[in-house]
Amino acid sequence: MGKLLLTIIFCWLASWTCSATDFIWKTGNKMRVACAPDEEPVVHVALDLLNRDCEAVLSQSFSVNETEGDIYVGTWGKSTLVKQVAEREGIDLSCLNEHAEAFLIKVLKNGKLLVAGSDKRGTAYGVLELSRMLGVSPWEWWADVVPDKKQEFRIAAGFTKTDYPLVPYRGIFINDEDWGLMPWSYTNYEPSDVKGQIGPKTHARIFELLLRLRANTFWPAMHECSVPFFFTEGNKEMADKYAIYLGTSHCEPMMRNTNGEWRKVGKGEYNYLTNRENVLSFWEERVKLLRHSDDIYTLGMRGVHDSGMLGAKTVEDQKKALTRIIEDQRKLLAEYKGEVTEVPQVLIPYKEVLDVYEAGLEVPEDVTLMWCDDNYGYITHFPTEEEAARPGGNGIYYHVSYWGRPHDYLWLSTLSPYLIYQQMKTAYDKGIRKMWILNVGDIKPAEYQTELFMDMAWNIHRVEEEGVTRHLGNFLAREFGAQASARLLPMMQEHYRLAHIRKPEFMGNTRTEEKDPKYKVVCDLPWSEAFIRGRLQAYQALEDQAEVWSRRMPEARRGAYYQLVQYPVQGAAEMNKKCLYAQLARHGKADWKQSGAAFDSIVSLTRRYNTPKWKGIMDYKPRNLAVFLPIPETQAEASLPSDRPYLHKWNALEATGGTPVVYEGLGYEGMAAGIAKGESLAFSFDACPSDSVEIELRFVPTHPVDGKDLRIRVEVDGKQSDVISYLTYGRSEEWKQGRLSNQILRRVSFPVASGTPHKVSVKALDEGVVLDQVYLYTK
Repeated sequence: MGKLLLTIIFCWLASWTCSATDFIWKTGNKMRVACAPDEEPVVHVALDLLNRDCEAVLSQSFSVNETEGDIYVGTWGKSTLVKQVAEREGIDLSCLNEHAEAFLIKVLKNGKLLVAGSDKRGTAYGVLELSRMLGVSPWEWWADVVPDKKQEFRIAAGFTKTDYPLVPYRGIFINDEDWGLMPWSYTNYEPSDVKGQIGPKTHARIFELLLRLRANTFWPAMHECSVPFFFTEGNKEMADKYAIYLGTSHCEPMMRNTNGEWRKVGKGEYNYLTNRENVLSFWEERVKLLRHSDDIYTLGMRGVHDSGMLGAKTVEDQKKALTRIIEDQRKLLAEYKGEVTEVPQVLIPYKEVLDVYEAGLEVPEDVTLMWCDDNYGYITHFPTEEEAARPGGNGIYYHVSYWGRPHDYLWLSTLSPYLIYQQMKTAYDKGIRKMWILNVGDIKPAEYQTELFMDMAWNIHRVEEEGVTRHLGNFLAREFGAQASARLLPMMQEHYRLAHIRKPEFMGNTRTEEKDPKYKVVCDLPWSEAFIRGRLQAYQALEDQAEVWSRRMPEARRGAYYQLVQYPVQGAAEMNKKCLYAQLARHGKADWKQSGAAFDSIVSLTRRYNTPKWKGIMDYKPRNLAVFLPIPETQAEASLPSDRPYLHKWNALEATGGTPVVYEGLGYEGMAAGIAKGESLAFSFDACPSDSVEIELRFVPTHPVDGKDLRIRVEVDGKQSDVISYLTYGRSEEWKQGRLSNQILRRVSFPVASGTPHKVSVKALDEGVVLDQVYLYTK
């Protein structure tokens, strides 16, 4: 009995010791946060958000005072309070001096909590890290993710976490806002008599999301349909309050939304060569206004919108003009912002500006060079060793939403997370580490891709270790619970895989911005009846699963589930049904009513999405393109194609020889692979019923890593092909087809001798070769 008593006493003492040194906040307990009132506004914004989150999770708010608390919050080097706590506890916070925007969270010996940042943003991120630890999603407002209630919030004794971003400038570009964010904002969330106004209340919500995602940069909406950001009172002040760096796109130099602002306040023609003084005055006015703000200045000049600079006709003329323009712009920055090399600046070599840059345009060393993808997720330029070594560094402007040729994808955000990771990891490894900007369209429904992108920008090594599949699974588990995540993960993977083969917006086989009228009419895709029916079956299975889980979701999570899973999955499924049943019906193999019913479902699904909080945010028919409308009943003239029978089909990761560069989840079946320069992948096959074979190579349509070429050589049983290139050129027909299908094909024929076995090998002659599939046919 004595031993039992001693054991009970020991366990009680252990429990008491743990309780005394863990940080514990139980529902009903009053909690105090100590934070000096002179901390920067963004720190107090973060505290307000944390207080809101505590109310949601613990049903308990906290009070804030200057000196004493259960949580101490402050910026190292500025906060006397943090200094006193560090000295009293013997904590060395000098590590915070090593990184911008860093934070430290530590449970103190007495069970209290310290949150310290290296600067105002670091402190704010540290505060909001507590929200993450509480279980609050960054999308709690933007996707209505209701956090689970808890009776207590506990952080173990001795807990210490230090974190900081790897990419200094990380953010989003609101673009093509015409069909979502803009109408939702000015007609619903922030009603205004001014058509197209996106005001400070809306921007506060956007900036709150950026803080929760640990992002810090924002390029405002800039289409003509919207009132320019700086023309709406309170917008700039809201950005300052949330410590957001403002920037602008490739055609908006010096923080001016040229497209929306010049026609209202500019004088004369927007032509530097003939109207220099008025153009400089236009830029100077904005720099003077922002002389005390955190901003990133885009240098150079293009046309009023997405067009070439006026007045300079040749590349040499443009180079001379841009050289002088950049000199004038930097003089303005030096006059109003101080030491010019300390002012964040970026030059974006995009379209004709890339030609000028390659012709020898000299860019000041402290200016960041920002590269772009081709609008479809494939990065067009990776820095050379010389560019990677520049003090100004390199940036990337990347799309998960796009308006333009060969076709828009503005409705559902289906860009493969695996492609995003593969491209951005390559970018980071090649030295693009200064600035990452993501074109998110209207934010919704690009929630997951946005979070993945920002998590990579914060710490890509952590995402690399975790893997994209686990990252997606953890996202789903946070939003819907571990049990649901286990079932939703394969569903979302299949959703992204099918859309990688063909996006919902591309299902009509139409084109945008093409002169030929045939591209305005929905017509057949080059798919067989068997392929079509297999795709319909796959989408029906997804749609059924999405419906089943909608009924299993707790009531509090159904709104989030609908936005993040059900609407994207079922919307994509119904778009495929609408277009594919129409294709079958044109050949007398389906009832037109099936296509019409799918269109009605899309309308119904969207109506449900838009009620009531999100009224106006989702448009299933951006630009009223033909693919989004009911499909007219017509009769096909040609027959459906048949699938060509093949002897063998291999995914790149099924190679029997060589060492593939593994790219998780990439490709038509999630088994694409890279081939290192000078290396080969081999595939074996048995006896062939013919004396010759045709080999079809299907590549992921990436661009050259070294900017030159993507060449391979094929060998069969010791016989070599000529050198084969699969480099595509921007806006060529092959490039367009590659963006619509996410594959580039090359074919080569070989004689084969009788007997077994045979071996096909594919050798990479350049860096960056990514093989998806290999098909083997008899000739």
